[in-house]
Amino acid sequence: MPQESQARDVTDLKSALRSPVPPVVVDVRWALGDSAGRRHYRDAHIPGAVFVDLENELAEPGEPDQGRHPLPSIDRLQAAARRWGVTNGVPVVVYDNTGNLAAARAWWLLKWAGFDDVTLLDGGLAAWIAAGNDTSAGEEVASAPGDVQLSAGHLPTLTTEEAAALAASGTLLDARAAERYSGESEPVDPRAGHIPGAISAPTSANLDTDGRFLTADALRERFGGVKPQVGVYCGSGITAAHQVAALAIAGIDAALYPGSWSQWSSDPARPVATGM
Repeated sequence: MPQESQARDVTDLKSALRSPVPPVVVDVRWALGDSAGRRHYRDAHIPGAVFVDLENELAEPGEPDQGRHPLPSIDRLQAAARRWGVTNGVPVVVYDNTGNLAAARAWWLLKWAGFDDVTLLDGGLAAWIAAGNDTSAGEEVASAPGDVQLSAGHLPTLTTEEAAALAASGTLLDARAAERYSGESEPVDPRAGHIPGAISAPTSANLDTDGRFLTADALRERFGGVKPQVGVYCGSGITAAHQVAALAIAGIDAALYPGSWSQWSSDPARPVATGM
């Protein structure tokens, strides 16, 4: 995955929106414990952006043995992408207002489904507003339905067994907050702790104080100790996609464990480690 193609800045997006073929812009407003993403979008969003419903468009209904946010079927994802206006040959820019921790799920899914011309808006909505740009309110729809054809499997994923093996033989990064990794806190999943052998690498440390990605050099330093085979998980496969993007900026390819801790911790036969 080329490292230079993961994020673009606000100035670049503003210029691209004035071009003869402007990018499709999608707003993935979602956060754990905050179900008001659509309301936040309606209050203020980048003009022309279409709202993406993460729970219903970027995931299948969760089952304990699959995790809270299983990957959507390719048919569900393709129908959603076409609603957003995604068309072959037209770039897509995704963003949120939480440092792209949610938007990275849409970025990763489109790449996983074979649509490579998708980037994250570095800094998200906050960066757009900080640059003095206007926002829109209310609901918007794509100017025309998309016709993109998607197919699954263009980025690597891990099963539960593969995640366990990678934790033992390669590098498995846990992208959750440190207190969830250590087992001090677990707000949503059945058991507290982490996959034995996994390394704590909170996603928040991919970002600077303005919610933008650290530089490629800084990210290379952050991930400098990883072994050649790298996998990432989080609570349910959402913020782990952000870690995959950060690793790509650093020039490191990584596989995503979609079931993540929500799947692992739901299986009483799986061991759990605690502490740092």
